Amino acid sequence: MEPSQSEMNILSNGKSHNLGDDVGVPMKMMPEEDQNGTQTVRFDDPDGGLENEGFLPSADGKKPIRFTDFEGKTSFGMSVFNLGNAIMGSGILGLAYAMANTGILLFLFLLTAVAALSSYSIHLLLKSSGIVGIRAYEQLGYRAFGTPGKMAAGIAITLQNIGAMSSYLYIVKSELPLVIQAFLKADPNSDLWYLNGNYLVIMVSASIILPLALMKQLGYLGYTSGFSLSCMVFFLTAVTYKKFQIPCPFEEFSHNTTAAHHSLNVSSHVHEYNNGLIHEDAHDDSHCTPRMFTVNSQTAYTIPILAFAFVCHPEVLPIYTELRNPTQKKMQKVSNLSILVMYTMYFLAALFGYLTFYDNVEPELLHTYSRIDPYDTLILCVRVAVLTAVTLTVPIVLFPVRRAIQQMLFPTKSFNWIRHTCIALVLLTLINMLVIFAPNILGIFGIIGATSAPCLIFIFPAVFYIRIVPKEDEPMNSTPKIVAVCFAALGVSFMVMSLSFIFIDWTTGGGLAAGAH
Repeated sequence: MEPSQSEMNILSNGKSHNLGDDVGVPMKMMPEEDQNGTQTVRFDDPDGGLENEGFLPSADGKKPIRFTDFEGKTSFGMSVFNLGNAIMGSGILGLAYAMANTGILLFLFLLTAVAALSSYSIHLLLKSSGIVGIRAYEQLGYRAFGTPGKMAAGIAITLQNIGAMSSYLYIVKSELPLVIQAFLKADPNSDLWYLNGNYLVIMVSASIILPLALMKQLGYLGYTSGFSLSCMVFFLTAVTYKKFQIPCPFEEFSHNTTAAHHSLNVSSHVHEYNNGLIHEDAHDDSHCTPRMFTVNSQTAYTIPILAFAFVCHPEVLPIYTELRNPTQKKMQKVSNLSILVMYTMYFLAALFGYLTFYDNVEPELLHTYSRIDPYDTLILCVRVAVLTAVTLTVPIVLFPVRRAIQQMLFPTKSFNWIRHTCIALVLLTLINMLVIFAPNILGIFGIIGATSAPCLIFIFPAVFYIRIVPKEDEPMNSTPKIVAVCFAALGVSFMVMSLSFIFIDWTTGGGLAAGAH
């Protein structure tokens, strides 16, 4: 259908004007827009004739219900849990390695800057959403740039979140067999089915992820998100505890030791160390001193990891939609609190992990603990907790992908359980096939993450804001729009930098997964 003349006017100047006259009826506005007097209309579909009708009573006095229209019932706390769980990713396991290659102060500076930028980015999304009454990322793109903007946002969300879900399930595939093997003391060379990662990832997807992904609303996952975050709190507690139990330098586990050595616990290692029984590098404190500021060949590789540590933007607007008594100010508080909690957990996990192993810390923190004792019960429990947290994060990440697909393919359709279920099944089947049959897919999604993540965090929120906010309210030479332009430029810089790091890493045979969440 060809866009109406009024729609062409909106898309050309980024501002709605006299649309009420075009429709011939008064428009329904959000309470927040009533306060500032901005008369705009919400765009929920690409058909000009349906855009305004969706927010007006029909002939029988009832408003048509679409899949994006939910009555907000999710509490403030549950919204914080959901957004925090969306932020929290497996990348927390690599932050100690990042600190080892930046130093404590530089790491703290970068982490603080990224947290502040992420909060500002969410502010831009919420401000744009409030002006036009849209709570869908893809429809903000449509409001700003028409169908190309809508498709660009939908494709970026789909690729970014499929990459994230693939990385989470790849962790399940690789780590869960090792955990089961360690608990059962099974032979690593055995052909037992429950030690096959391919079978396990399918079982986890079918028994845990799929039922949660079939929930009608994202708010229902608040309880599982809270449990997921509690698992990461347990991880943080264990990392802190181990800092005071493991000596530096530590003694690596040897498979050639006697059975008596297997029974030694960490406290005995500390006792031996204090009594001078461990002589290897015992007097060399150069590797056991924290560094405040470090720049080396690996420092640049850690910047993309930190830059994408707070990726949650595809989930912000869906959570905003389901928030009870939603206002822009309330959702901003939800975002700020979630970012603050994750910021604290990120820093403490990185700090105590780094202060435990210093320069010997590996890119995956738990692998470093395995070098000391692969059968440590506490670390095995931590692995289970991390696997649980990663598994429970997948449904949260799947919701925006399904929403994006529906926005792109079925924008005017009402909620339908069959379509809702089929999209989830297709997505999980595709992701499982990628994880099982394409073990190197994470490298490909490293490139996708390096392009889609900067778009979703920096570029899209800024350019949508610039296009949507009326020039009469904020001219292009106003401070807010100048800052937004700089923010978009920063996103382009991050994209170029991340792609450069990946190219250098691949050409040198490294293993960087830039933009890993």
